[in-house]
Order: sequence, then C-alpha cells, then structure tokens
Amino acid sequence: KFDLMRQFDSQVLEFMDSLIEESASLEPAPVPAVFSPPLSDKERSKLSELFEVNHIRTIYHMFIALLILFILSTLVVDFIDEGRLVLDFDLLVYVFGQFPLVVITWICMFLSVLVVPYSLFHTWASHYHESRHGTLWSLLLGALFLLYQGLGLGFLPTFVVVKNSFPPASCFIIILEQVRLMMKAHSYIRENVPKVLALAKDKSSSSPVSPLIPQLSHYIYFLFAPTLIYRDKYPRNPIIRWSYVASKLLQVLGCLFYAYYVFVRLCIPQFRSISQQLFDLRAMVLCVFNSILPGVLVLFLAFFAFLHCWLNAFAEMLRFADRMFYKDWWNSTSFANYYRTWNVVVHDWLYYYVYCDFLWMSKKRFRAAGMLLVFTMSAVVHEYILAICFGFFYPVLFCLFMCFGMMFNFILHDRRKGPIWNVIMWTALFLGQGVIICLYSQEWYAQRYCPLQEVYTTQTCSYIYLANNLLNNFFLMEPRHFKCSATVFCVVYSPRCFKSC
Repeated sequence: KFDLMRQFDSQVLEFMDSLIEESASLEPAPVPAVFSPPLSDKERSKLSELFEVNHIRTIYHMFIALLILFILSTLVVDFIDEGRLVLDFDLLVYVFGQFPLVVITWICMFLSVLVVPYSLFHTWASHYHESRHGTLWSLLLGALFLLYQGLGLGFLPTFVVVKNSFPPASCFIIILEQVRLMMKAHSYIRENVPKVLALAKDKSSSSPVSPLIPQLSHYIYFLFAPTLIYRDKYPRNPIIRWSYVASKLLQVLGCLFYAYYVFVRLCIPQFRSISQQLFDLRAMVLCVFNSILPGVLVLFLAFFAFLHCWLNAFAEMLRFADRMFYKDWWNSTSFANYYRTWNVVVHDWLYYYVYCDFLWMSKKRFRAAGMLLVFTMSAVVHEYILAICFGFFYPVLFCLFMCFGMMFNFILHDRRKGPIWNVIMWTALFLGQGVIICLYSQEWYAQRYCPLQEVYTTQTCSYIYLANNLLNNFFLMEPRHFKCSATVFCVVYSPRCFKSC
C-alpha cells in the first residue's frame, strides 16, 4: 500500500510539472511598447468588436457620408443667401459660451469632491473604534457629508450656473459633472463604511483600521475612471495606445460638429417659425413626426460620442480594462432589457445603491416599489438637468419616464422575444425622441420670441409680476408655445395695482 501511494504521488508530481512546462511554453512573448495587443473580448466595447466586421463598418461610413452632405448643403445654402462661404459656427460659439468660468467652476467642484468626502471618511474611520459614542460620531459626520452633498456640491454649482446664465452646452457640462461627482462620492462612502463597521463588530479582531482606509491615489483614480462603482483596484491594461485615444477624441469632435449641422439644417429652420404661431393640433402632430429624424440622429450621436468614444478614451488613458459601458441595447426586445443595456455605468449605480439597498432595508419585500424608486429617481434627475440647462421646467421627459417608461417596462418585459418586439421597441423609441425634440425646441423658441409683457406701474405690481413670471416661466404652469400671445394680469392688491400688464 505504501509503495502504491508513493508511485501515485510521483506520477501526480510529474503530471503537474509537465503542465507547468507546457503553460510556460504557451505564454506570449513580451510585447514591445510601440505595439498594443488587442483587448480580450470581455474587456472591449461592443462597437469596437462590431466595427471589425466590414458590413457594420459600412454603416459607420454611411453616417460619415450623411455628415458630408449636411456640410455641403449648409455651405451651398449660405453661399446662395450670403454670396460667400459662412464658416463662423456661431451656434457652437454661443452654446459653449463663458467657457473659462465653466473651467473654474469645474475645478472648484473637483477639488471639493477630492478633499471633503475623503477627509470626512478618513476622520470617521480613524476615530470610530476609539470613540465611546460611535453612533453619535457616525451621525455627526454623516450629517456633514449629506450637508456637503446637498449644499456644497448640489446647490452652489447650480447657483453659479443660474446666476451667470450659462448657455446650454456650458450648463450641461457643469450639471452633468455635478451629478457624476455626487454619485462617485456616494459610492466611495457606501463601499468603505461597511468595511469599518464589520471590523468594529468583530470584537476578537485586533487588526488596525488604517489598512481599510483607501489610499488617496486610489480615490483620485476612481474620480477619473469611467465607472461609478468604487473599488480599491480595477483591472488594468499594460500600456496606453495614444493613437487610439487621439482617434476617439477626434470622433467626439466630429460628433459635436455633426450635431451642429443637425440642428442648423433640421431643427432651427423648423422651430423658429413654428414657435411664433398659436398652438395648433395639426401643426403639433406634424412637428413631432418631422422631429423624429433629428431626434434619432441626436440620440445616436450622444450615445456614440459619450458612451463609446469619450469613455473609451478616458479608459485607455487610465489603462482601465473593463470597457463594458453599454451592451447590445439595439437588439433589445423589451424596454426592461433596453434600460439595463443602454447605459451600464449608470445602471450599475442605480441597481446597487438604490434598488439593492432598498431591498436590503425592506428585507426584500417590495421589489415593485424598489423598481418604482429607481424610475422616479432617474426621471427626477433627468428632468432636473434639462430644467436647469434650458432655463424652464417642462416635465416632458419626466412624464415619458414615469408614464410610458414604466408602462412599457411591464408590458414589454423580458419574456417578449422575437423580431416584432424589437420593431415595437424601436418605434416607441423613435416616437419618444420626436416628442422630446419637438416640445422642448418649441418651448425654447417660445421663451425667446414670445416674451411676457413687462408692463407695471408700481413696485407692488413689479413684485407680483416677478412672482407670476417665476411660476409661468420656470415651473411652466402653461407651456409658452401653447399660447404664444400670452397676457399676464396683475393680482388686485390695491387700486393702483389694477392694470392689465
């Protein structure tokens, strides 16, 4: 028996040695720095894989050809109207106005997120074990963090944007960065606090707390990384392909000019005239269907520019290996799958920190309520971004999210399979984009070409007008483009104030 076991051990050892030698012979040779190996399949974005297929790359070429036609049509029309080539790009100059102030505001936001959440967590984690009043200490620093999130990162950037009347694109930069940094700060605190609490519950453990406090370099990397879920370490690529970074940034720039020509050729001529007309149902229906093409183009451009090009460029510069920023949402046969695959970065944050945390607090009893909470939060944040950036509250997107989005989420669920459901999904998506572009564009022009008359004689009437103007303009009790020749009446507080404005 002893000889048999010894013979078996020798054979196992020989087999393991042969496996190690074979695996060593199969390892790739070191790659020189000038050549970047392709990423593995699970690390690459879907479009990066699809663009290797000639048929899919041809569709990309068709979009480039459409851009060339937009440019040619604009140049020809400008030459006919002006007698010369007009290359001033005044729309781009306007929407990205006050850019130095935008940069300064962003730097202040980033530095505050870099210092405040990290310092608060470091202070709390360092003294939590030593403090006799751990719960009170946690409540105090937790309240300070929430105060910073609401006031320092929530209110102040919005106040700067509204106070200085940032144009739309500049406003989108600040507000989107505000939301992104708030989500990252929440993830950092949410992922690290349970580690310290778990160590505190382990009475027998004498391990120090300092290894649980992330290094500042990890936190800085997370603030720039294209993810909203904090981890101490992420999968990394060995080298940076700077040619790849340059190509993605150039594609972002190309998408920006593409959007410029879409608005110049398809949106501005249509809405500049429609916004000055009284509300008409026939004109509204035609406007929605005429807005489907620019709406779909804007949707594709926003997806390709941000979720593919911009995030891949930053991932490459940071050697961030996980490139699954989106999945094949275009193949979705249900809106439930579309919501999960359109923007994986945001979906993961909502799933882990809103849906899963809600189920944990409710002991997994109210899954439908958790889903409703996710939809409500997403709809509120989207509408908040549009309201601040456009300067008026017009809850079109909110209603689409909460009404049709929730309805389609349950009707077009994951059990719906087959090509017909993919057609239905695309039809609803196209129609929704037409509604969004039509209504928001009409209201944008109505706010500028159909101003409310500011006629008042006394200081009291002035205050009443300002309050009424706030309700009708920002909170938009009645859309301005529904009644372009709007008339405002002062509320009768005194005989002197009785005057039709």
